[in-house]
Amino acid sequence: MGAEKKKFFLDLPLKVILTEEGTSHFLSHKKQLLNLKLADNKSAHGISLDHFSPASVQNMIHLDYISRMEISMPEFVTHRQEVMDLSKLIVYSILYKQFDRETFSELIKTECVRHHNRNNPSQLIDEKTSIPDKQLREILSVKDNVIQQSRKAILNPVWNSIMANNDYSPEEKNIYLLMTEKFMNRLGLLNWYIITKFYKSEGFSEIINLLRKLLAVYMDKSKVAEYISVMMMELAVNCENNNIRKETKLLYQGIDNSDTLVFDPDVRAKVVKELARKHELVFVSWTLGGGSTAIGKQGLLQITLYNKDDQFQEVKENIESKMSANLSKKSLIDFYRQMPEGQEGTDLGLYYLSYLEDACKKVNIKFESIVNQSSASDLTVINLKFNF
Repeated sequence: MGAEKKKFFLDLPLKVILTEEGTSHFLSHKKQLLNLKLADNKSAHGISLDHFSPASVQNMIHLDYISRMEISMPEFVTHRQEVMDLSKLIVYSILYKQFDRETFSELIKTECVRHHNRNNPSQLIDEKTSIPDKQLREILSVKDNVIQQSRKAILNPVWNSIMANNDYSPEEKNIYLLMTEKFMNRLGLLNWYIITKFYKSEGFSEIINLLRKLLAVYMDKSKVAEYISVMMMELAVNCENNNIRKETKLLYQGIDNSDTLVFDPDVRAKVVKELARKHELVFVSWTLGGGSTAIGKQGLLQITLYNKDDQFQEVKENIESKMSANLSKKSLIDFYRQMPEGQEGTDLGLYYLSYLEDACKKVNIKFESIVNQSSASDLTVINLKFNF
């Protein structure tokens, strides 16, 4: 695990496709939008970034401005950490939003709120409640002390439990403490309005307890972000290596064991440059569930890898066989340590799918992977679908 922000800026060729809300926002601020062509040959309006702040992307996701993001490069190895940081940031952003939605859904079921609704039928707090952010900020601006006391009441027992858990390393404890704060910091204004409104009311302990329970649930879910990012990177590097090997054979025809040439840094650099010239790229795309109007789909994430591959059927069968492999008796760390020397690489990402599937099941995240070939092109397409 790790926090979603390793650097203040990321240097990646990122295409950002906007939702209706995002498009309206950018146009209202007179920002010019581009017509971007994507790996599946579709075109959509959005923006193109090469040097950007992770926080700015996360904020756009939080505001439902982004429907899809895509990067394409001839090789991912030199950008490994940045791509993984971006992937984790996307997963964390979805989890923050889901935590906020589920918190509201549970808060309006509490006895405090139900009692209020019975006594104040003209001021109902329910799923139809809509209070402008400006008004909420004005209400909460005079309740800072109540907000801080509520936060302490919610978080202190959680933090004490984390610190007392001897199964966690010092690093893990720090990460968990940071993540609980991040979830609370992303709690929406309407939720804080409800929390502060019923602070110290009879039955307020129900609100405190449900927030602690939800925090524990989402802390567990957040562990999956690391699994997803590592597996996505392994698959991207697998695609990249296939492209490099094929191009090496073309450039160095007649040389025995041309596969070994890819380990020569100068040869690899030359091959990568040729792949870029031919636009033989690996594409990674993240499709988010949708904007605020996409009811029931906000927790969806689809990661898609596109790559040209003549051995499509072989790739498909290979991934399907690894998905059914019984790896439940080994931890991920054990699996890495027990890999025979010289066999690291292409199969690792494929086996890793089994680990990811198991991790998702444990925290009630729906996951499926599909490998297919685009009917409109000769691209191999790997789809990883998640419902948080």
